[in-house]
Amino acid sequence: MSIRAAVIPTPDQPVEIRQFPEPGLEPGAALMRVEYSEVCGTDVHLLHGQLPGAPYPLIPGHINVGVLDAVNGPVADAFGDPVSPGDLVTFLDVHETCNNCWFCLVAKATTRCPHRRVYGITYGADEGLLGGWSEKVYLKPGVKIMRLPDGLSPELAIAGGCALPTAFHGVQRGQVGLGDHVVVQGSGPVGLMACALSRLSGAQQVIVIGAPQLRLDIARKLGADHVLSIEETTTQERLEAVRGLTGGRGADVTIEATGNPNAIPEGMQLTRDAGVYVVVGQYTDAGPVELNPHHDLNRKHLDVRATWGIDFSHMYKSLHTLARFRDALPWAEVISRFFALEEANEALVGVESGRVVKAVLCPNR
Repeated sequence: MSIRAAVIPTPDQPVEIRQFPEPGLEPGAALMRVEYSEVCGTDVHLLHGQLPGAPYPLIPGHINVGVLDAVNGPVADAFGDPVSPGDLVTFLDVHETCNNCWFCLVAKATTRCPHRRVYGITYGADEGLLGGWSEKVYLKPGVKIMRLPDGLSPELAIAGGCALPTAFHGVQRGQVGLGDHVVVQGSGPVGLMACALSRLSGAQQVIVIGAPQLRLDIARKLGADHVLSIEETTTQERLEAVRGLTGGRGADVTIEATGNPNAIPEGMQLTRDAGVYVVVGQYTDAGPVELNPHHDLNRKHLDVRATWGIDFSHMYKSLHTLARFRDALPWAEVISRFFALEEANEALVGVESGRVVKAVLCPNR
């Protein structure tokens, strides 16, 4: 029996549908039938060769939800509880973190472990079905499997997708709390999730800056009190608007989720003196920017923090948060459309153009 998968053959080449043999399972491995796989901005970067060292050809798809199809021997979830064929699960895309190096043991920064691999990003197609844009995905021994929390549908889980734990990490790093005035730069999926999570964290006010209008409308539904379009305002106008909404001071916490380096100096200015600026969106090298260390950092007494990737805690806590507050906000509205596996190229174009907020592939439909 063969398995179909969508493959990026080389950078800037269209996605191809290829056939792979169904793999034999090594002891402790499992095979998951993919219900949903996310198409995110990282996949657009992969398409254009913007992640150095990515092993082409590759099967994208790092955040996935599905049903276990087969297991070899005892297989357990991340907490040691047995899993069986038929279980509805997701899994942490990060794998092979060693928990034995300086970064893991001393710095307590597992996302910087040099042994860390990521499904759909740093595994090539020659290594197996290790991306979710496939009818089935191979779960290697030790992959952190997680059952979906009670009450959380697979559709809602994929609505959170990669953006939810990424934003959770950013909101956590910013220590957003009761009464805070928060600015979110960027209205893509990560920015929208940061908006929603900031609201749930007790923010007094959430201001989202972004475009196009479709995304800003969803931001309002997910808790934004005010939205500012980058297509209709200048940097100075946005600065004046934010200060006008925050007593002349600026945001207590600003979360950058744009992927555009030019957002960084602006975000620093949008943040109040002695505030916190969290950089989440600079996942690829889009170039340098100029800033004034005196005015933008020292004199402001600004606390700048960054995030790199996620660990299991971010996925676990964010999905349980989503389950707990599933009826509080219209989370699923971030999904613009479900696509068949053969429509992967169309999905990528939609995400890159901004016409699609979130695209979801359905490999078995």
